[in-house]
Amino acid sequence: MNTVSSDDTISAIATAIGEGGIGIVRLSGGKALAIADKLFIAKSGKQASTFPSHHVVYGKIVDPDSGETVDEVILITMRAPRSYTREDIVEIHCHGGPVPLKRILDLTLTLGARMAEPGEFTKRAFLNGRLDLAQAEAVIDVIRSKTDMSLKVAMGNLSGQLSDKVKALRQQILRMIAQLEAAIDFPEEDIEEAAAADVALLIGQVKSSIDKLLATAQTGRILREGLATVIIGKPNVGKSSLLNALLREKRAIVTDIPGTTRDIIEEYVNIRGVPLKIIDTAGIRETADVVEKIGVERAKELVNQADLILVLLDSSSPLTAEDRGVLELLPGREAIVLINKSDLPSRLDLEEVNHFAKGRKVLKISVVQGDGLEELEQVIVDLAYSGRISQGEAAFVNNVRHADALRQANFRLDEALATIGARMPPDCVVVDLRAAWEKLGEITGDTVGEDIIDQIFTQFCIGK
Repeated sequence: MNTVSSDDTISAIATAIGEGGIGIVRLSGGKALAIADKLFIAKSGKQASTFPSHHVVYGKIVDPDSGETVDEVILITMRAPRSYTREDIVEIHCHGGPVPLKRILDLTLTLGARMAEPGEFTKRAFLNGRLDLAQAEAVIDVIRSKTDMSLKVAMGNLSGQLSDKVKALRQQILRMIAQLEAAIDFPEEDIEEAAAADVALLIGQVKSSIDKLLATAQTGRILREGLATVIIGKPNVGKSSLLNALLREKRAIVTDIPGTTRDIIEEYVNIRGVPLKIIDTAGIRETADVVEKIGVERAKELVNQADLILVLLDSSSPLTAEDRGVLELLPGREAIVLINKSDLPSRLDLEEVNHFAKGRKVLKISVVQGDGLEELEQVIVDLAYSGRISQGEAAFVNNVRHADALRQANFRLDEALATIGARMPPDCVVVDLRAAWEKLGEITGDTVGEDIIDQIFTQFCIGK
């Protein structure tokens, strides 16, 4: 992304592509009000630049060259610094069709704005100090949230819950650095030893806080991205029926013909606030059908990429070679073994199933009758929260970049402890502490490079 100039005025369509009741064209920058003056004719006849900030005014957009009315609109002005970007912002709310939106956008560009780059509005909010980097990244998490819980986590990070914790940790490290530097200025041996001992205790406290944040990382990632879940089993065991039951709708084709699911069906399912990115695969079996064979191979690949595997077995028939082939895919994977059709007379050897399961959860269910599905949902929720983190946790680490920075900070703190243990001079400990402080600063953007900032904001949609 190019470096943003404070002299630029940017413009973009801020609403989703397609038809809708309302569409929004957003401008930000020093020329935003002047451009609005040339385009917008208020019912009152007043110019946009004279409107009070944060007031809604009805009028129309007119092409200044032809005098043609483009659309009836309402216009909102938000003057700096009381705006999202801390610059003058104008929002034009028009009818939500692609033609009026494009016409209005084109007029703003003709009159001196330039097209906003992806995430540029939020990038300006960051550069102008309205949001720190962790809060800015939470904006996209709010937009992409898939359940109420993932929205709650994103909103918590947007409000600064994670940032506040990280900033407090950085302050603790700065105090340690100051304590050691004071000891360096007064190099009596007993003062240096006492300062090092105090700092060692404080490092332990900071590391404990970082560990608590990192304990939320797996759950945070799941809430942000979804728990990648693969349903596997031999053909006609009820995989598609299970998917439909979890979705509570008929998304997958269900027939008595083995091999009905030839492709990979992917859906997001809300399981008590946990988003499951659930994948229904082709039945795993030996087959001469080329198309089905590709689906089977793809299913095996997905097993290796999944966070969770749901293995479906048929209670009404003995364990087959195909079942054993499915169960042999499990070593090293998180899995739940589901014995379906439990409403029918059982012919399955449970002892053999438990041997393959090797301590994994084995549940009896009946997709047709709906039996056991509530228990399955609870097991999935417990797995997502790792049995350690309550759903009321104030701050979650839901971003791989943040988790990596926390781990690296912890490593540098370990280095500081080792340096103290080796009775090295305080200035050597300060080097490690300052490195940890900088790593934590990457989360909030205080010590992050321009390339990382650009990479983050290119993930945003245009107009946000």
